[in-house]
Amino acid sequence: MLPVLYIVVPCYNEQEVLPITSGLFLKKLLELAAAGKVSPASRVLFVNDGSKDDTWAIIQRLAVQDQHYEGICLSRNRGHQNALLAGLMAARSRCDATISIDCDGQDDIGAMDGMVDAYLDGCEVVYGVRKRRDTDTFFKRFTAESFYRLLNWMGAQVVFNHADYRLLSSRVLEEFSNYREVNIFLRGMVPLVGFKSTSVYYDRAERMAGESHYPLKKMLALAMDGITSLSVKPIRMITGLGLLVSLLSFIGVLWAVADSITGGTVQGWASTVCIVCFMGGIQLLCLGVIGEYVGKTYLEAKARPRYIISQSTWDPGPEGWRKGGE
Repeated sequence: MLPVLYIVVPCYNEQEVLPITSGLFLKKLLELAAAGKVSPASRVLFVNDGSKDDTWAIIQRLAVQDQHYEGICLSRNRGHQNALLAGLMAARSRCDATISIDCDGQDDIGAMDGMVDAYLDGCEVVYGVRKRRDTDTFFKRFTAESFYRLLNWMGAQVVFNHADYRLLSSRVLEEFSNYREVNIFLRGMVPLVGFKSTSVYYDRAERMAGESHYPLKKMLALAMDGITSLSVKPIRMITGLGLLVSLLSFIGVLWAVADSITGGTVQGWASTVCIVCFMGGIQLLCLGVIGEYVGKTYLEAKARPRYIISQSTWDPGPEGWRKGGE
């Protein structure tokens, strides 16, 4: 029996590029079905992440035009990671495997052939990994690669140069549904599930249309979520820094006492100001890092739904959609 594949595509204000890439996704799906690799019942599932333009209207029209298109709409904008998670959780009971991909057409759709082949060979997780970053600016390439190295140095299990282009089996999705944290970083959480995995390498192109929805501010926020969600090493670094500063301070006290006994003290404000500023900066930095973790703990303790699906192009069934986002 051929596996049912769902291509999950999160969308936010993609009215310019969606009419272009939707046809490409469908073409690839039909090619895989014609080659006998996936079932004709496979689908392309769009997730509208509270778009302010005509993205949802386009998705609805696509669903009417062809049965291979399906869509769900979140009640408001919840961010790329939550939108992607909503699509994966909505598809997990309807398919045997999913492939998540961005709507902008930058990821090579042809890599799906290798992903499906690896799945048919027994892999439960297949990562799409960029071969190179020639299309990125120097700044973006440097910061992105530094971020992956930083995460690995902190002990987080992430695949270098892998974003959110991946194949996941329904078995992996069922286990992944048990991860209930609100602050999610999928590219770091998926390796925690385990199961047999491999990678497919591809070249990334320029965006086909529209503008990028990931400016520097959002990239930094994603990086912070990734670090604080996957590693406690920053807190341990604070502990080590505190010990080092304490040791230096103790040495400074001994030096001050010895200098006072020998009568070599000279009153002045420069050394006092320097020490106060240094200690104040260290304390504020440490409090900021600790505050990030306290804030994340506060949000997790509330256990609010990660997303709420308000509409879909098919009947959600008697249990409704809210359960998937709790």
